[in-house]
Amino acid sequence: MSLDHTRRLNRQDYKTLTLAALGGALEFYDFIIFVFFASVIGELFFPSDIPEWLRQLQTFGIFAAGYLARPLGGLIMAHFGDSQGRKKMFSLSILMMALPTLAMGLLPTYASIGIAAPLLLLLLRILQGAAIGGEVPGAWVFVAEHVPEKRIGFACGTLTAGLTFGILLGSLVATLITTTMSAQAVAETGWRIPFLLGGGFGLLAMYLRRWLHETPVFLQMKQRKALSAELPLKTVVVRHTHGVVVSMLLTWLLSACIVVVLLMAPALLQKLHGLPAALTLQANSLATVMLIFGCIIAGALVDRIGAATTLIAGSLLMAASSWAFFNVAAHAPEYLFIAYAIAGLCVGVVGVVPFVMVSAFPAEVRFTGISFSYNIAYAIFGGLTPIALTLMLKLSPMAPAYYVLALAAMGVLVGCWLRREAGQQVLINQIRAQ
Repeated sequence: MSLDHTRRLNRQDYKTLTLAALGGALEFYDFIIFVFFASVIGELFFPSDIPEWLRQLQTFGIFAAGYLARPLGGLIMAHFGDSQGRKKMFSLSILMMALPTLAMGLLPTYASIGIAAPLLLLLLRILQGAAIGGEVPGAWVFVAEHVPEKRIGFACGTLTAGLTFGILLGSLVATLITTTMSAQAVAETGWRIPFLLGGGFGLLAMYLRRWLHETPVFLQMKQRKALSAELPLKTVVVRHTHGVVVSMLLTWLLSACIVVVLLMAPALLQKLHGLPAALTLQANSLATVMLIFGCIIAGALVDRIGAATTLIAGSLLMAASSWAFFNVAAHAPEYLFIAYAIAGLCVGVVGVVPFVMVSAFPAEVRFTGISFSYNIAYAIFGGLTPIALTLMLKLSPMAPAYYVLALAAMGVLVGCWLRREAGQQVLINQIRAQ
């Protein structure tokens, strides 16, 4: 997408990629840290005399509000990103995440200010959701339009790995605080530490992003006066339906596989097979590290063998490794670590997804197209997957494996579709050349 298609990655490219990945990791850390301290937050921000189930429901309702705010925040930022510039929105998104996270760490509890406490918490969570809705699509567009065309897969895969690192960082910080502090100390002040850290680091990342430059692609469009003449969202919905459908299906693959294999699996293994919590969480950390490598490998393969081939092969490997992982957890838990690590590595096929999305929309509406498809699909499938899985578990304890198999089959079909399209495009180009 950058102006020079053939050059190798240079120092400026690596700097752009590093700062984008660092910012993305910190934003995901800020967004996810809430869930690790949900029970403590529930006790501190709601009345003590309400039933425990209601307190938990209200707490997770506030957590879910962040997901629901993603599409709106993402679309607003994408609109201005396509019309005013990528860099401005890229800096705004991290500021919108850092300040609410910092404020959460300083927020008075229900005991101090009553009903205002959960209301302020809800407002801050909505701001976080709006920020992450703009950050992820914005980051993919930003790096893809900076690096050479033959390195876009690697850049997008590395950035996706950075987002995954943010989840791992949140898990490690939460584990460190809960193991080194007493339950009382965590309830009094300990729970504030990860929010204050996240907010502080977020502000530092925003400061560092000052040294990034606007993308060459946007500057060229501006110079040629080729920016979208009508509302970018209207252009996307009316003229790029095909790109939207492919992007939404792949977002389903990305969100649901990570939710099932990484976020839900430890609790499922404890509940279904009676495995110790410490064992499942350690194995989960290993799988997350392997996922980081998997995303980078998948991205690099896209540049070498193409997105369609990588997606087909990666989906088949993900199906086999996930099936093996859930079977091992049920029947041979002594091999849990190696099975979970291989499954995590193969789920790295999701590193292909941003490359396909970036390629699915023309530059003038790229930010809006990705943001619309990704955020709406993530809100739907990211939210419905736990519910669907809970209902499926009533039919079979292997429900998580069946769900991942279904997603892998969809990944193979989308890969075949992309390969057919690429073949047709080559044919069209040959006819035009004659």
